[in-house]
Formats: sequence, structure tokens, C-alpha cells
Amino acid sequence: MDNKLYIHTTEGKDDMPAHIKSAITNNQISLSIKDGKLLLGTWQGIYLFEHRINPQTRSIIHHFLGET
Repeated sequence: MDNKLYIHTTEGKDDMPAHIKSAITNNQISLSIKDGKLLLGTWQGIYLFEHRINPQTRSIIHHFLGET
């Protein structure tokens, strides 16, 4: 395997691997809310993880659709 294909140094040595990991993991999710509470199963949770080595500032954006 030619590892040179996965080297992308514009934003640091972890830039290209982060792009690949982001492409194969979920980057958006739809959740149900009832009576102001998330409808999650017993063993379900929401996790946010970073693909980069160095700390990044991230924003979580949410949109609510439906009746209030």
C-alpha cells in the first residue's frame, strides 16, 4: 500500500486520516423527543469524538422540527 496517498499536511499530520474517519462515521443524527426528553433506549447514548490529534473547537448545531 502506498501511504503517500494518505499524507495531507495542509492542516497537520492528522488531517487526511481525520477526513477518512469522518467519511466513514456518522456526522449527523435524527433524534426523537417527547415531553422535553430524548427517547433513547436503556443502553443508548450520544457521543461526540474527535478524529484529530490536536484539540479543535467544534460547534454542535441542532434544528427542532415538529410541534411545540
